[in-house]
Amino acid sequence: MGAQVRVYKRRIRSVTSTKKITKAMEMIAASRIVKAQRQVAASTPYASELTRAVAAVATGSGTQHPLTTEADNPARAAVLLVTSDRGLAGGYSSNAIKAADRLAERLRAQGKEVDTYVVGRKGVAYYSFRDMKIAQSWTGFSDRPSYSDAKAVAGPLIEAVRKDTAEGGIDELHIVFTEFVSMITQTAVDRRLLPLSLDELGNESASGLEKAAEGKDQRILPLYDFEPSAEEVLDALLPRYVESRIYNAFLQASASEHAARRRAMKSATDNAEDLIKSLTRLANQARQADITQEISEIVGGASALADASAGSD
Repeated sequence: MGAQVRVYKRRIRSVTSTKKITKAMEMIAASRIVKAQRQVAASTPYASELTRAVAAVATGSGTQHPLTTEADNPARAAVLLVTSDRGLAGGYSSNAIKAADRLAERLRAQGKEVDTYVVGRKGVAYYSFRDMKIAQSWTGFSDRPSYSDAKAVAGPLIEAVRKDTAEGGIDELHIVFTEFVSMITQTAVDRRLLPLSLDELGNESASGLEKAAEGKDQRILPLYDFEPSAEEVLDALLPRYVESRIYNAFLQASASEHAARRRAMKSATDNAEDLIKSLTRLANQARQADITQEISEIVGGASALADASAGSD
């Protein structure tokens, strides 16, 4: 076998080995997408009921709470960026980072300082490489987030919102994550978490009040009596509401990460198959060239022997 054929054979074995790895990673990612989707579906009822409870207190009491009150002149905003801990997921993390950069530019254009909080090693590496300040970071759970992870992230952020900006606090809290739309489509989005507003809650109570005011809804709206006070109820509900929103964002980001990794690994597997076919074709051509050369050498040698025999005669 010629040297060129051996080179092709060695490359085919190497690509075949890589293909097995990418195929296995594709199958693992596909199985984890299903689990992540189930977690998103399971967390939805709790988040919906919590949203309804917060809406009831906010619309029924008319109380002013630090987490629901807009600052007169907001000076500082926090951006929580959700990226992945691992690579091999195509443009998943880079798309989220670009969305966070665009949001930060908009906030700065409004005259606000921006504090960046990062989830995931990819985001931390991006800002660290560019010597950009990170207020706080969390890593190690991007592909399998738990509610305790969301609670650990939400705690410092809620405390920052409650503090005055002169003491290092923030007026607004935004989150940037990748929303899971389908197995094919995942979109990097930004959402404002704090301060809350009825429009952002998207609750039925607000729409009901508006319809009643316009005379379009003839239903009798409920009157609420709060025990303990509405302020104390909001103090208990709002942190849990923020935790549930962050947890839902983590779950959607996890499903999106697995979908992006599955798509990237499928593309790598398909490319490996194409490369194997191409290398096999080149190996066959090299083998045919070697065989042709050997035949030519044999025929040439036989012809030379025949000529030599004829000359001796």
